[in-house]
Amino acid sequence: MSTDTTFITNEEDNKLINRFNDLIKDTIHFDVLVGYFYTSGFYKMYKSLEKTEKIRILVGISTDKKTYDLIQQSNDTLILSHSQTKEEFSKGVKKELDGSEDSLNVEEGIKKFIEWINSGKLEIKAYRDENIHAKLYISTFKEEDRDVGRVITGSSNFTKAGLQDNLEFNVELKSRQDYDFALEKFNELWENGVDVSEPYVDTITKKTWLNDKITPYELYLKFLYEYLKENINLDKGFINFNSNTNDCKCKNKL
Repeated sequence: MSTDTTFITNEEDNKLINRFNDLIKDTIHFDVLVGYFYTSGFYKMYKSLEKTEKIRILVGISTDKKTYDLIQQSNDTLILSHSQTKEEFSKGVKKELDGSEDSLNVEEGIKKFIEWINSGKLEIKAYRDENIHAKLYISTFKEEDRDVGRVITGSSNFTKAGLQDNLEFNVELKSRQDYDFALEKFNELWENGVDVSEPYVDTITKKTWLNDKITPYELYLKFLYEYLKENINLDKGFINFNSNTNDCKCKNKL
C-alpha cells in the first residue's frame, strides 16, 4: 500500500508513524499542536527529523481535580497562570516517565529531545486554556521542493498509541490554502503559549528515572522492584506497623 494516501487510519501498512517518517524527512520546519504529547515515543520518529531546522510543539494542559477546583473558585474558565501551566506540565511529564517503558530506545529518544531543546532546534510550549483539543501537524518543505508544505489533522495525538496502535482517522491536506490557514492559526496559538522547554528538561533530569544522579542503592532497589513486582501484592499492604511496639512486621511474604 502506498504511504502517499489522503486518509491515515493506522490499519495494516497505513500507519501515521510511517507517513510521518516518509514525509518529515524533507521538512525544514515541523509544527505540532496536540492535546497530549508523550516523549517516551519520540524515538520512533526523531531520526526522520535530524535534518529539520526547527520544530515547535504546542500541547494542551490537563489539570488534576484539586487544581481545577481551586482555579474554578476565582475564574469562570480554566485558564492557568504561567507558573501553574509550568507546574501542571511538569507533573504530566513525570507521570508519563514513571509509567513509561524503561528501555534504551525510550532513553535515546528523550535524550535527543533534550539535546534539541538545549540547541534551540526544538521549542515546546503549553497552552493555558484546557479547552484545546486540536490535533494538527504542519510540515514545511524547502522552497525548491514539491510544494510549500502539508497538513495532517484528525484524531491522533502525538503518542505511540496515536501514531501506530489505535484505530484513528486522520487526513492529509495538500492544498496551499489549507497549509496557509493551518499555519496562521498555529502561529496565533503559539504566541499565547507558555514556554515549558526549561521545565521539561529540569523535570526529566531531576525527577525521573533518567536522573543522572541516581545512586547505586536506588538503582538496586529499582532492579529488585522490576524483578519482583509480579509477586508483590501492593493492594493488601506489604508492611504492618505496630504503634505499641514500634516494630514493623511483613504481612505478606514473597
